Amino acid sequence: MASRASRYVAAEPASLEQRTTPRMAVSIADATVRPHAAAPVAASLSDLSAYGCRIASMGDHAAGDRVWVRLAGGLPIAATVVWSADGLTGCRFDQGLAREVIRALTLGVR
Repeated sequence: MASRASRYVAAEPASLEQRTTPRMAVSIADATVRPHAAAPVAASLSDLSAYGCRIASMGDHAAGDRVWVRLAGGLPIAATVVWSADGLTGCRFDQGLAREVIRALTLGVR
């Protein structure tokens, strides 16, 4: 038997958003992702922040995998796969990207 104190109270859904910085929508088709000691696979970026990105590629990546992400022909960036599903992969960079790099990638300056 339920008491007044145990009455159902509606609550807001929990937020799964755990990012500390906003991601910016980008369309970078000339990127690659390469697991350590493997060949690079063509990838495209759909969003980017100073600390991570979401890529689409044909490669199989599992959460926790270490990869190198190369953005638009630049230097490779060490990253860890945070999630992967349906050809999309979320990566967290080992070190944040410089403001100038993000600006160039988001404004299309190369």
